[in-house]
Amino acid sequence: MTSDLMSLDALLPVLPEIALALGALALLMAGVFLKGETHASVSGIAIGLLVAVGVLALLYPIDGVLFNGVFVADGFGRYMKTLILIGSALALVLSLSSAGENGLAKFEYSVLVVLATLGMMIMVSANDLMSLYIGLELQSLALYVVAAIKRESTRASEAGLKYFVLGALSSGMLLYGASLIYGFTGQTQIDEIAKVLSLGDRSLGLTVGLVFLLAGLAFKISAVPFHMWTPDVYEGAPTPVTAFFASAPKVAAMALLIRVVMDSFEPIALQWQQIVIFLSVASMVLAAFAAIGQKNLKRLIAYSSIGHVGFALVGLSAGSQGGVDGVAIYMAIYLTMTLALFACLLALRTEDGFAEQISDLSGLAQTKPFIAATMAILMFSLIGVPPLAGFFAKWYVFLAAVEAELFVLAVIGVLASAVSAFYYLRIVKVMYFDEPVLQFAAAPAELRVVMGAGAFLLVTYFFTVGAPLGAWAHNAAGSLF
Repeated sequence: MTSDLMSLDALLPVLPEIALALGALALLMAGVFLKGETHASVSGIAIGLLVAVGVLALLYPIDGVLFNGVFVADGFGRYMKTLILIGSALALVLSLSSAGENGLAKFEYSVLVVLATLGMMIMVSANDLMSLYIGLELQSLALYVVAAIKRESTRASEAGLKYFVLGALSSGMLLYGASLIYGFTGQTQIDEIAKVLSLGDRSLGLTVGLVFLLAGLAFKISAVPFHMWTPDVYEGAPTPVTAFFASAPKVAAMALLIRVVMDSFEPIALQWQQIVIFLSVASMVLAAFAAIGQKNLKRLIAYSSIGHVGFALVGLSAGSQGGVDGVAIYMAIYLTMTLALFACLLALRTEDGFAEQISDLSGLAQTKPFIAATMAILMFSLIGVPPLAGFFAKWYVFLAAVEAELFVLAVIGVLASAVSAFYYLRIVKVMYFDEPVLQFAAAPAELRVVMGAGAFLLVTYFFTVGAPLGAWAHNAAGSLF
């Protein structure tokens, strides 16, 4: 039911976003007007703000539709927003120990992360093509700057420029698709578009608009063939920035894609399912083979993330509540694996910088057994070896595909997983069977905590968080149906 916003009570569903916006403005003012080095204190407050907003959203769950129907607060949005806030907060935690070396010792970095997170939360709750675009651009503009924030680095500047140019192209495609959808339906509101489509008013122009809209969203989740920016940006950006790119924005874009196709285009499911199946197959297959030749760890992780987007899209291809359940669980487990993996990379610091090549990990089990064991657990989980959490992530999405009788898609997913085992196991082989080549400094405490917590959750998933996470994801998906 739409609120009239005549009282402050009517604004309660949007309270987390208001708190984040005011907090970002306060942090910006504090950074500008306070003297001296403020980045550490601003980062600490930003982390506290993200955690507090997450707690606020969980303790006071209020559903509602606001601002003439362009913003919706529901169970699905709360679930995804919680993952986004966790991802953003931990990405800031990962940046603390190496802010100086990575060019992040600026208060602006934390403010930009908070503003990008605000954009992501608006994306997740967007119930209109216009609010969808506003959230997407608020996130993207902050990310373009963050990618190139290490101004003295040529690689970072190139990464930021490449991301900006290709991001502008994808935004144009998305806007063109949105304008066609508006032209052929007369509506921009997601649920109103669904009503028009359910009346049987479907034209070729509408299908073309849907293709362009999905192409713009596919860029944001870096699905093939809109993935070309990912390896270069991941490699060029500072490692803590890459950790942020690979975590929270992926969850937000996937949530937005789910809401758009499930809420708005459910009456023409056959059309969008074909597009999503193509994106899924292309992402899984290309990533599995392209990653084999990679020597740089961050490029390898880039192709790995493209592959995992493909696996998540297997669940969405089913077009069912079980499929959305699977994607929701997959994104939570993917977030855990990604952040723990980047904590490992940031803990591998030498006198000359950070380990970036796979060969730098040679003999890591002898010099840093805890980091090597954590990375081995992460590699096996990324492959999907039971009983690690990565196995259950893939199980849920493949099960949804089988239930929807998409047998070929499920088989391709399993085969792509088998191929990806090669490059994940190669890292384990290098760590445990090669001779050490580098000496690494002691890992900061916060990185050890993130690594340990991530490894513990992945190993004990079935016995600890599996049941409550599954129930929460099921309830979140249920709010869309």
